[in-house]
Amino acid sequence: MSESAGKTISSNTASDTLAKKSSDSSVISGGHLVAKALKNEGVDTIFTLCGGHIIDIYDGCIDEGIRIIDVRHEQVAAHAADGYARQTGKLGCVVTTAGPGFTNAITGVATAFRSETPMIHIGGQGASTQHKMGSLQDLPHVDIMAPITKFAAGVRSTERIADMVTMAAREAYNGAPGPSYLEIPRDILDREISVEDAIIPEPGKYRSSLRSIGDPQDIEKLAELLVNAKHPAILLGTQVWTARGHEEAINLVRTLNIPAYFNGSGRGLLPPGDPHHFHRTRSDAFKKADVIVIVGTPFDFRMGYGKRLRKEAAVVQIDMDYRTVGKNRDVSLGLVGHPGAILGAVLDAASASSDNGARQRDAWIQELRELEGQKTEKLMPAFLSDKSPIHPYRVAWEINQFLTDDTIYIGDGGDVVTISAQAVQPRNPGHWMDPGALGSLGVGTGFSLASKLAHPDKEVLCYYGDGAFAMTAFDMETANRFNAPYLAVIGNNSAMNQIRYGQINKYGEQRGGVGNLLGDVPFGKFAEMLGGYGEEVRESSQIQAALQRAREAIQKTGKSAVVNIWVDPREYAPGTKAQTMYK
Repeated sequence: MSESAGKTISSNTASDTLAKKSSDSSVISGGHLVAKALKNEGVDTIFTLCGGHIIDIYDGCIDEGIRIIDVRHEQVAAHAADGYARQTGKLGCVVTTAGPGFTNAITGVATAFRSETPMIHIGGQGASTQHKMGSLQDLPHVDIMAPITKFAAGVRSTERIADMVTMAAREAYNGAPGPSYLEIPRDILDREISVEDAIIPEPGKYRSSLRSIGDPQDIEKLAELLVNAKHPAILLGTQVWTARGHEEAINLVRTLNIPAYFNGSGRGLLPPGDPHHFHRTRSDAFKKADVIVIVGTPFDFRMGYGKRLRKEAAVVQIDMDYRTVGKNRDVSLGLVGHPGAILGAVLDAASASSDNGARQRDAWIQELRELEGQKTEKLMPAFLSDKSPIHPYRVAWEINQFLTDDTIYIGDGGDVVTISAQAVQPRNPGHWMDPGALGSLGVGTGFSLASKLAHPDKEVLCYYGDGAFAMTAFDMETANRFNAPYLAVIGNNSAMNQIRYGQINKYGEQRGGVGNLLGDVPFGKFAEMLGGYGEEVRESSQIQAALQRAREAIQKTGKSAVVNIWVDPREYAPGTKAQTMYK
């Protein structure tokens, strides 16, 4: 911590009115303290929509070399901050003005909360001298945000601004990552103080290592379980990628010869075709496995609340959050810590054994591989269907064929995400993004913008449902404005189809379309309006060529493209038919 960190905070003798920025280097404003603290946290980009409460932060960001990406809707800014954190491993940052600017960002913050993404939301507020007086855009921001963040607080003095930013960032990484919220009243943000009076923690001197392995005895227990297992299976979830523990995870499954399954941001940790990459046989493996290791994913609805795991199996759960281990289902062994550090230590312990059991699992691997092939064959008629309207499974298949090793795939919608998960297999870690456990529609535009900014040399493809696309599409202009073009593919059935199926089943055809049918919109024209390429596709044989034309147009024009594919509204994902999201 810096020498000034321990000093007593001086009394506020400055005027609470908006002060003109001083050129005196011995003084610093609150907005500049925010920017300095963000820079110390490794933040190089903020996502924002302007407002009078927060403009001094912009001025500070310019001086600190922090990129300012201004969007058209704060929901997109929050999703982009989430996406940027996922792609870079850095702390994401969204900055909003008070009132409606703040409330517009809530869905993005809540999405990051359920997806365990480290980010900080800095929000403006009316002057502290106007507290409880009804100032412009005044709301109880901290109270509203507290349930969906790991930390929510207001800053009470300019001297503490950098210290509070640091505190909020630290909490974002406490246990399982998540968002923090910090409110700064306008007079505190605009006020100038002596640099010596500012509390600015020094980078690298106020945070412990995150790479904990927990109890070493539990490491030995897990190693022994895996060495002796005949039919082990492992599920690698979002935390493995978020914590950048994928290399240790890959080393473990390859060395110990364990079939690996993936969900959330864990998709892509192993490429398709890898002998330990399994895609379609998770339920089969879990029904027969003697040891099941669940890493970095909770026993929530996606896991059937743990009920889909074989009762006779030894179930091991590894998570960054103590509260998650054993929640909804008993476990045989629970380990809390960094997924990569734990798996690396387990591999070291298992490798110390004279026989790590790898050879005895060859037959198990082969059994699952044959079953994978059988299940793929059953899906091929849908994947290769040439029916009209286009089968949504055909779209997913064509997208997977279109992907390269450098394509980041983003799914935004209901059935389009579920169906694409049947076919789309990302080629590298970090190349799959989806709405996560909150199931938020509208994430795609912010995720796409952030992904292209983080990786300008990679291709970004977002597959939207038509309902999801319409929610945030205007920030495609933002992507174009900041030279971050991407390819938007829309599975257009003119409906909120995932919900429509449940309504039809429950209330019949006559009432099944209430509140979920949408207009027929030729979204290809939207891209053209923004100076990019757009195309409408109504035949399955046209999909691949349309995608290629869009790719070439993006490379030529530097503008985003839209391929609007008209899909059959009478086709649904298996989970939608079984309504598993509600079970």
